[in-house]
Amino acid sequence: MSYELRRRLWAAILILGFFATWEFLCLALQVSDLVLPRPTQVFATLVSRLGILWPHVLQTLWTTMIGFILGVTVGVVIGAAVGISRTAYDTVYPLLIGFSSIPKVAVVPIFVLWFGSGATPAILTALAMCFFPIVVNIATGLATTEPELEDVLKSLGASKLDILWNVGLPRTMPFFFASLKIAVTFAFVGSVLSETVASNKGIGNVMMTASSNFDVPLVFAGLFLLAALGILLYVAFSLVEARVTGWATRRQGFASA
Repeated sequence: MSYELRRRLWAAILILGFFATWEFLCLALQVSDLVLPRPTQVFATLVSRLGILWPHVLQTLWTTMIGFILGVTVGVVIGAAVGISRTAYDTVYPLLIGFSSIPKVAVVPIFVLWFGSGATPAILTALAMCFFPIVVNIATGLATTEPELEDVLKSLGASKLDILWNVGLPRTMPFFFASLKIAVTFAFVGSVLSETVASNKGIGNVMMTASSNFDVPLVFAGLFLLAALGILLYVAFSLVEARVTGWATRRQGFASA
């Protein structure tokens, strides 16, 4: 058995062991379903109510991805400006740090006041949550370009745009994909946060409704769905990262990214 296969097998055993321990402790300690449902109860709820949950899953995924795409676009533009311009760094960076320090739960009511309840506040909250890591990593990647290399390229007739396109942006790719894996999980947090406050559809709304009805297995089913979606997107971006920036890492695979 190869080392890679053995490592993955051990990971699978430990994950299954975690759920088995959870199940055993709930049974042994007779934990109430209102406090902590057993994994088998959660999976049974997922199977029995998947038809009801599926439209809410699609709604959350849609708002998350729209907010994520917008956040990536905004983050790349601002990050590039901050990375190549000292004036932009001195002006924009303090404002970004201040905005990122604001709890987004305090911003959701403002979005609701401006745009009403529904998908728009969820998209904007996902955007607000996910763009900052992209800005920081893009700016950091551009800052790693050596001044000596820039001087050599300028002496060869390269413009600032040529240096940015041919040297700066490729240097940012490892930083960019690292930020994507963080940003997509933040986007999920923002979307679900908004759905719990101002939406009549989505996993966040389902979880809030289930919580008010003391349907704790359904609440955990929503958590499991969010975790599964986050893992799938993380793996997808990691696979793309391995293809695009494999030259920047010694080891392949999302675990070593």
